[in-house]
Amino acid sequence: MSAHMHDYLAPHYINRSNWLRAAVLGANDGILSTASIAIGVASASITRDPIVLATVAGLVAGALSMAAGEYVSVSSQTDVEKADIEREKQELEEMPELELQRLAEIYEHRGLKKETAMLVAKELTEHDALGAHLRDELGLNEISQANPIQAALASGAAFTAGGVLPLLATLFLPLESLRYTLYGSAILFLIILGALAAKTGGSGVLKAIVRVTFWGTIAMGLSAFVGYLFGVNVA
Repeated sequence: MSAHMHDYLAPHYINRSNWLRAAVLGANDGILSTASIAIGVASASITRDPIVLATVAGLVAGALSMAAGEYVSVSSQTDVEKADIEREKQELEEMPELELQRLAEIYEHRGLKKETAMLVAKELTEHDALGAHLRDELGLNEISQANPIQAALASGAAFTAGGVLPLLATLFLPLESLRYTLYGSAILFLIILGALAAKTGGSGVLKAIVRVTFWGTIAMGLSAFVGYLFGVNVA
């Protein structure tokens, strides 16, 4: 098989970008948030119960906050999209010739000749006028659209999946060195998450690992520093 044919048959991953972004963001936040809480409390506690309690509370609150935030964000996006769709429907009814010309100009700016652009615009308008304008004029398609409830549930579940990992560490790892093993396990979890996300998305694994490790270390380091400034890290 030629290199050209291999490139032609290579899979594309853009259709995964929305759910992958939400899943990685949720799980990454779950790991960092709960691990940072656990590290802060572990620094000030000589018993395991307060650490576990604080971690569970942080996990539940974080998952609910993540889900609510995603719901509001996606709902706002879909409200704007619906308004644009209604406006486009009205314009197609009131000024179809102007809309046809506008669509042809879009194709012309993309590199088609004037006559070809108009021909393409006419044929697409005859086939599905609204769909053509939503896709090519407004940039809306089935890949970019999201369901608010689905997005909220996915983000909450992803945060929970990430947050459960540090929680398990607070339950089973030795108490004496818990601060350090929490940090180490959180970084390990972030590396695994980054590698899986890169593999699923078809991007560079090493670059993803370096990115999540670096920013994860920064986030937990800053959390520990802030805790120290406010007297949390008394040990």
